[in-house]
Amino acid sequence: MTPKRAYLLTALLAAAGVAQAQSTSPTAEDSSLTWKGITLYGIVDIGLQYMTHGAPISDYFPAGSYEVISKFHNGSVTGMTPNNLSQSRVGLAGNEPLLGDWAGVFRLETYFNPQSGDISDGLKSMTLNNGKPVSAWTTGVDTSVAGQMFEISYAGFSSPTYGSLTFGRQLTPLADGIAKYDPMGTAQAFSLIGLSGVTAGGGDTEDRRLDQSLKYTAKYDWLHVGALYQFSGASGSTNTAIHATLGGEYAGLSIDGYYAKKYNAVSASSLSAAQVADIQAACTTSITPPAAPQAQCYSVSNSLAGTISDNTTWAAMGLYNFGTVKLFAAYEHDSFANPTNPYSPGQPIIGGYVLAVIVDNNKAFPNDRILQVFWGGVKWTVVPDLDLTVAYYGYKQNAYGTGAGVAGCSTNAHSQCSGNENVASFMADYRLSKRFDVYIGTMWSQVQGGLASGFDFATSTVASTMGVRFKF
Repeated sequence: MTPKRAYLLTALLAAAGVAQAQSTSPTAEDSSLTWKGITLYGIVDIGLQYMTHGAPISDYFPAGSYEVISKFHNGSVTGMTPNNLSQSRVGLAGNEPLLGDWAGVFRLETYFNPQSGDISDGLKSMTLNNGKPVSAWTTGVDTSVAGQMFEISYAGFSSPTYGSLTFGRQLTPLADGIAKYDPMGTAQAFSLIGLSGVTAGGGDTEDRRLDQSLKYTAKYDWLHVGALYQFSGASGSTNTAIHATLGGEYAGLSIDGYYAKKYNAVSASSLSAAQVADIQAACTTSITPPAAPQAQCYSVSNSLAGTISDNTTWAAMGLYNFGTVKLFAAYEHDSFANPTNPYSPGQPIIGGYVLAVIVDNNKAFPNDRILQVFWGGVKWTVVPDLDLTVAYYGYKQNAYGTGAGVAGCSTNAHSQCSGNENVASFMADYRLSKRFDVYIGTMWSQVQGGLASGFDFATSTVASTMGVRFKF
């Protein structure tokens, strides 16, 4: 951990001591960690997991393991995994009354992996695989959690009557909807759409949380509304985004619709051995020109490859609350097109990482790739402290390639062929107290067709997990 991050955590723990000292005030509850409008809160979530086909657990990837089947899963794995139900974090939130029912608000959150004590950083988990054969990979997956000091950092205004308007790095309205309408509550060990931010990010997981964003949310009686705009600090539409949501509630039924458009969405991946060799050759002045036309000299420890696209998303999500039983169902449609504003090698992305290689030179989609996502489930509160949940998740991809043997294909011969992914899960969560719960569950996943391209070791896996979670 860097001195800067160590100082941050020390300061937050010191704030906890101050807040606890104030909890004896007659105006505060015994359990309160709020002092003068500033609240310290956090989660620690850790467990034990067995996967029939997996990869060595990462110290940095937020979920530790990747519980759904992936091309780098080459053997059974048993170990301690973090953040199975909730992302472990420590945070500060503030609420300062202003005029009427308006308040000034802020929120800061730092994410960490309790099994290693490291700051969560999915992009670092990928750079550790740079230049290695897939058979030697540890878990390394793209995500919006890229080692930032604060994964959530915003400030703004809030009113129970008129809604909230906030500025900074924050979850998108689409990600808020996933959290609300996922029967597993985006539990990374038991939910495809909780583990993978593809759905919450409108096609690419790095867009689950957006920098430089302006967000508005409100609830007027039965009506929900929300919107977000991401500024880029650049010209035109490059790296901008827009989200909108509209929905309502009535008699236990809640339904919301979502629209999102993201320019220059990034899907990052580890560098192959050939790509690393090209970069290293470009860094050696005696070897000119480099082996690859677009190869330039970069630090391999901070570099990745990236596919760039302009993404369009619409979704409909709903639930019905019977009291002890909740039913969930949802559908999302993601469209990927070549970017209007291409990136060049050397493009900086989240967390200070760099795209050393632009896959297919910004032309990865000869036709629009369409990814359909659908899910449903049931959550049953058997007794007040015990929840049982079952869920199903599915991906369906079209065939979007061109050329002989690729156009219209449905096999695993190419990633541009049509394909499917199916995931089913079960989980039991028991609350021993207000702040402490235990859980156990399992998740099965399988890929077919183009979504199984490059899966040389296995096309299905079962991940079984049990653990504990403490919230404060």
